[in-house]
Amino acid sequence: MAFDGSWKVDRSENYEKFMEQMGINVMKRKLGAHDNLKITIQQEGDKFTVKESSTFRSIEILFTLGVHFEYSLADGTELSGTWNMEGNKLVGKFNRKDNGKELLAFREIVGDELIQIYKYEGVEAKRIFKRA
Repeated sequence: MAFDGSWKVDRSENYEKFMEQMGINVMKRKLGAHDNLKITIQQEGDKFTVKESSTFRSIEILFTLGVHFEYSLADGTELSGTWNMEGNKLVGKFNRKDNGKELLAFREIVGDELIQIYKYEGVEAKRIFKRA
């Protein structure tokens, strides 16, 4: 499938502002901006395995499209929600467990890049990944 493969973060847009809106402290924001995130995605039908490795942690996330699951961000923020496919785009709708607010995430292949967009409380950030 199109998302399959290994991806390494190349650049980010408005990511620090997004982390600030999420309530992440300034030290973690500075570190998070340089996390060297690498994502490996494997898709079999509507089941996904996503391996994330960064300066801070390595984690494996298993999910099925449309099936509710729980996930923790690198800063410890706990989320619950779903990923769905809308056209060629993965669309994640999550709610924070601490305050119930919605976090949206989008993944899409554009050319030879994986574009990941996050939206939270009116702030949008973009992370662009290249094939590793």
